[in-house]
Amino acid sequence: MSIPPRIPVTVDQIQIVVAQFYARARADPVLGPVFAAHVMDWEQHEAKIVRFWRNALLLERCYDGNPMQVHAAAGDVRSDHFAVWLSLFDKALKQELPPALAQAWSVLAHRIGRGLSYGLPLSCGATAVPDLS
Repeated sequence: MSIPPRIPVTVDQIQIVVAQFYARARADPVLGPVFAAHVMDWEQHEAKIVRFWRNALLLERCYDGNPMQVHAAAGDVRSDHFAVWLSLFDKALKQELPPALAQAWSVLAHRIGRGLSYGLPLSCGATAVPDLS
């Protein structure tokens, strides 16, 4: 018996959204330097994040990482970075997916982003990630 997906996207759609997001993130003045300091192999990193989203969206058991631990251990990831992350991610979703799928995935991404941002420090003078759900 197979479990129906949480959101009916395809693996190809996940790969395209992830690639579009990281193209934007690498060029972003806030996120780009953070990613550049930690990601040495972009192909491997994107493949891991595709597995994360396959797990979250399609309920496949192909990801075994701990995103909260990784972000906290990085040392330079701040809670307020997730607002930028979510904005760029939403742009990739809207560019690549039909509106209903983009919206459904965005809601889940915002929930995950809020969860990951808890417990991380804020950048000097920044505010917490807003609840947009």
